[in-house]
Amino acid sequence: MAKAKANKKVPEIFLVSDHTGETAASAARAAMSQFQTRWRYRFFGEIRDESQVLRMMELARDLGAIVLYTLSRDSIADAIRKRGVELAVPVVDLLGPVMETVASHYKLKREFRPGPQHGFTDEHFRRVDAVEFAVRHDDGTNLHTLYEADIVLTGVSRTSKTPLCMYLAQRGYKTGNVPLVPGIDPPRELLDIEPSRVFGLTLDPATLVAIRRARLRSLPSLNRLAYADPETVATELRWALRFFRAQGWRSVDISGKAVEENASRILELLATEQEVAFP
Repeated sequence: MAKAKANKKVPEIFLVSDHTGETAASAARAAMSQFQTRWRYRFFGEIRDESQVLRMMELARDLGAIVLYTLSRDSIADAIRKRGVELAVPVVDLLGPVMETVASHYKLKREFRPGPQHGFTDEHFRRVDAVEFAVRHDDGTNLHTLYEADIVLTGVSRTSKTPLCMYLAQRGYKTGNVPLVPGIDPPRELLDIEPSRVFGLTLDPATLVAIRRARLRSLPSLNRLAYADPETVATELRWALRFFRAQGWRSVDISGKAVEENASRILELLATEQEVAFP
């Protein structure tokens, strides 16, 4: 009997958005808090076309998931509803009924504009806590409480750890970041974190060289020959990737992407590995 309970399938909730997914996540947390169970949460951000919809809905069918969506474009919402009927996948439009009622009652024309919305009151305080955590755990500080993090970012110097860390914190995720330096052992506190919560950041060598050269102009005391040398930078990045793999950490290439895109990618990867019990 106990064995059957341990093997019980965790219900899946897919959150779908054509932007950052903040609204869908906030609504899901409010709804799921009414149930005494655990949920596996998967986020599908930046949904732009029907081919993405089809792949996502087929996965939902295979996993027996429910799909919750916040979409500004009717074509994508229609595609989700259509595929939901065809594949027998339950779908819930989180914003459509509200917008239709407001438009009808006040005789207003709807604007098709994706974007994050303000969360619930408890969400505000959760974000404040997360931002405070990120500030306290920036650049490898306060390692003794790093285990409390939802997400830990790591990578060599100037791989945008801090900006991404702060953005994730503003989304409500306690995020810390720890630098990696070739030739120096990483702190034990970092290595002790569950690998599914650690993400290694990387980018193309040429971009990192340019970033470091710009940094040298404001900090001339740094070793110019090593810090921004193209060969040294490329070697550092290769070493970091090998180290990520050895630790079982997933790497995220941030080259040419906005911080929002990189954050969405990290949250998507996080969701595919963890069973999340919403507070």
